[in-house]
Amino acid sequence: MKEVSNIANLRNEITEAIGITSANPITNIEYRILDSTEEDGYTRQLIEYDSYGDRVIAYLLLPEVLDKNPAILIHHQHNREHHFGKSEVCGLAGNPLQAFGLELVKKGFVVLAPDSICFEDRRKNAHGIEPLPGDSDFWQHYNEMCYRIIQGDCLMKKVIDDAMNGITLLSNLSFVDNECIGTLGHSYGGNTVLFLSALDERIAFSCASGSACTYANRISNNVGIEMASVIPNFHSKYDIYDLVSCIAPRRLLIVSADDDKYSRDAAYIVEKASPAYLEQKALHNLQHMRFQGSHGLTEERFNYIIGWLNSNGEHC
Repeated sequence: MKEVSNIANLRNEITEAIGITSANPITNIEYRILDSTEEDGYTRQLIEYDSYGDRVIAYLLLPEVLDKNPAILIHHQHNREHHFGKSEVCGLAGNPLQAFGLELVKKGFVVLAPDSICFEDRRKNAHGIEPLPGDSDFWQHYNEMCYRIIQGDCLMKKVIDDAMNGITLLSNLSFVDNECIGTLGHSYGGNTVLFLSALDERIAFSCASGSACTYANRISNNVGIEMASVIPNFHSKYDIYDLVSCIAPRRLLIVSADDDKYSRDAAYIVEKASPAYLEQKALHNLQHMRFQGSHGLTEERFNYIIGWLNSNGEHC
């Protein structure tokens, strides 16, 4: 791990390694409302916005009272279900234990839940929540990774560019407290949280579930690496604990499980990143909760995450 006194330099190095540029940052994201539905206690808007020439489709959930609300960007899981993205996060399809957005908007959060590239409405050959036959969805995702790599790019750059634009959209909303914007994700979504939170200092608090596993551990245990995390030469210099170090001193909750290969060495990651938090007298802001079970979320974990986020939203 890099010296903790050089965290800013480390963040800059990782930003450069992924290919994120700050030369021409987008400072305002305008969105168009495609549909709006009044639900019990909140409004669900289907919106679209531009992200470097690409059309992002998302749900924006708005509580009844809008006055300097906490906000959260939620990144959906992968689960080999490319037909589920924002709809699962918002409780419209899929696993109810992924419906974080539905719970958080009821607690007063403004929620942005976008489709990641190659998921749900951001598939080239399909839209909605119906899967394509065979492996068509998989191959589109695979190709998005490959096409970028052979051009000296990587899929993580696209994912983080889109996510940063999501944070910008939230921060531009007049009724959002800009000092109280968080991000959340499980599995693939948790990977995105760790990379995004390391690089975007506008994020006040983050929760990464089922995703804290070093590259070294994955390689030694023959565990797959999600496509966006395939970053050429990245592991020659960095690992996941470097990302966590870059999040210091901001609040981070890492959720893992004892039989989850995708968060196998979460405790080791926290140990390696602790000096960065200690140096800034913020070790209390780095939290790790280890549960029994496998990769899939349980009601216990779901409720703990909601409680932790709600507490942070109330005390920004």
